[in-house]
Amino acid sequence: MLTYPFTHQGQFIIANPPELHLFGWWEEIRAPRGNPDKHRVDIQTPHTELGLNPCSLTLSRHCKHSTITRRMPKESPLAMALQILLPFLLAGFGTVSAGMVLDVVQHWEAFQNITEIFILVPALLGLKGNLEMTLASRLSTAVNVGKMDSPIEKWNLIIGNLALKQVQATVVGFLAALAAVVLGWIPEGKFQLSHAILLCSSSVATAFIASLLQGIIMVGVIVGSKKTGINPDNVATPIAASFGDLITLAILAFISQGLYNYSHPYVAAVVCVFFLALTPVWIVISSKHPASRTLLYSGWEPVITAMVISSVGGLILDKTVSDPNLAGIVVYTPVINGIGGNLVAIQSSRISTHLHFHCAPGEIPEEAQGCYYPCRTFCGSGANHRSAQVLLLLVIPGHLIFLYTIHLMKSGHTTLTPIFMSVYLAAALLQVVTLLCIADCMVHSIWRNGKDPDSFSIPYLTALGDFLGTALLALGFHFLWVIGDQDSDVGD
Repeated sequence: MLTYPFTHQGQFIIANPPELHLFGWWEEIRAPRGNPDKHRVDIQTPHTELGLNPCSLTLSRHCKHSTITRRMPKESPLAMALQILLPFLLAGFGTVSAGMVLDVVQHWEAFQNITEIFILVPALLGLKGNLEMTLASRLSTAVNVGKMDSPIEKWNLIIGNLALKQVQATVVGFLAALAAVVLGWIPEGKFQLSHAILLCSSSVATAFIASLLQGIIMVGVIVGSKKTGINPDNVATPIAASFGDLITLAILAFISQGLYNYSHPYVAAVVCVFFLALTPVWIVISSKHPASRTLLYSGWEPVITAMVISSVGGLILDKTVSDPNLAGIVVYTPVINGIGGNLVAIQSSRISTHLHFHCAPGEIPEEAQGCYYPCRTFCGSGANHRSAQVLLLLVIPGHLIFLYTIHLMKSGHTTLTPIFMSVYLAAALLQVVTLLCIADCMVHSIWRNGKDPDSFSIPYLTALGDFLGTALLALGFHFLWVIGDQDSDVGD
């Protein structure tokens, strides 16, 4: 936030050069050399008489007399929809591709004999929400509030955040493998050391490589958005997910199958140890940058919790795929999970940016105060209400496009009958409505507690998207099978 050290000069209150305080980052903003009076802020009436609340005065962006201002860009619903549409479609086709790949690789030997790999799928695909989308949201907010205007500061943020992301990816990949081993062992009561080593190696290697590739792509998207004048909040998180699922799933499939083909478990163990040994290097790099140093110690709670939630969704997927009557769920799971996560990540990033502009940490707008009710998310004319309405309107047409794409590619095990499409679309709509409501409540709650929603909200929301999407889709397929929807050919 911006604070002004005021001094008195005659009948006026003169604001000296402000200091910027944003979640522990302190920086004094100096006026250019020259006439110092030219850059002062003359406040001739109390801020209450100007109609400014203390929050808006603190941020100074609402102080109309200030020459040091940064206003939040205004967007019409149409402009917002047009900016979101293309990345949304790209992300959707990416999830469709991931679903088609998963539909193919489920028949590979590694997936057939080590079914715990299915538990890894939502957790590793969820890394785009835990890490990539969180990185996109943090950098998008940094762009919008001016933290990336300086080239030195920009590259410090980028390098520190990329190094932090590699640490988190390695650790989360290892923990996800342990969770898969435990969740697979508890129901069956069987434990095989070779399978556990293969799961750990595949998970850590996939998380590391996929995170590095997607992080580089994400930085390019953020920098490109800034240069072209596009609001990165609208495009960064969907593009982060556009090929993230496909890249991650392809890497996981090939590494798992490759390690499975080697009969000696020590090969998998060497791979796992190699990537884990690189972790101290990334810790040293990330700790040198103040922006990432704080998150290196405090940013683990949402990432690990989200991994656990996604792993539970993976257990549901594993048990559903094991039922030959419900095998058709595989191709649709990445689609419904990915689309829900993309939409709620956009909304979370936009609400977070709005709070950074209009309120100091710990304070929330008047419209977000009081008891929460669902209509508050969608009913209103505010920027966040409009974005929620636009995102909700994209759900049905978007999923119809992706369903017909899967049908035209002759993938999956279902035909698009009216009852199947109705059940699927109902599950998708319920998922997104629930996620948008949770996002509205969660982001404001995190901000009220003085934490940065960019680092804390998206991991939870995308993990909940994975869990809700998988659970609702499984219930839908069970419902179709129970009512005897033979025309949909479910699980054939």
